[in-house]
Amino acid sequence: MKVKHLLPLAAIALASCTQKPATTSAVEEKPVSPMVGTWKLVSAITVTKGDTVKDYPVPNQEMLKVLNDTHFAFMRHDLSHGKGKDATYTAGGGTYDYKDGKYTEHLAYLNAREWEGKDFDFTVQFKGDTLIQKGIEKIDSLNINHEITETYVKQK
Repeated sequence: MKVKHLLPLAAIALASCTQKPATTSAVEEKPVSPMVGTWKLVSAITVTKGDTVKDYPVPNQEMLKVLNDTHFAFMRHDLSHGKGKDATYTAGGGTYDYKDGKYTEHLAYLNAREWEGKDFDFTVQFKGDTLIQKGIEKIDSLNINHEITETYVKQK
């Protein structure tokens, strides 16, 4: 086949490769909630019957909380890879609701299984890259009734 016979075919092929114009979506993008991200716990305080205990930081431990648009998960562990007398691992998660500073966790998973299926209401406030979460954890069947204040810093 001669080259001059290929030229019309190449022109047709090139003409069929034009880009389609971009279409606009009728669905508007939802703004990203300030809750979304990975958060590192830097401080935790528990108040039970008027007694205040600083629960965190704990030497040789770290905790992260991860939130997407609908779910949260948290993991806390020792930094010695489960070895030694202070070995610990706690993990949990579930869904959450957030609107105008009101944050409710619907706990579906936790290694302390008797906490599963409970809802916990908190207020949150943001100060730059810091999230402060405050509220009551109450489970009558476990005789748990305390106020917590947790401070997290957003991870990059």
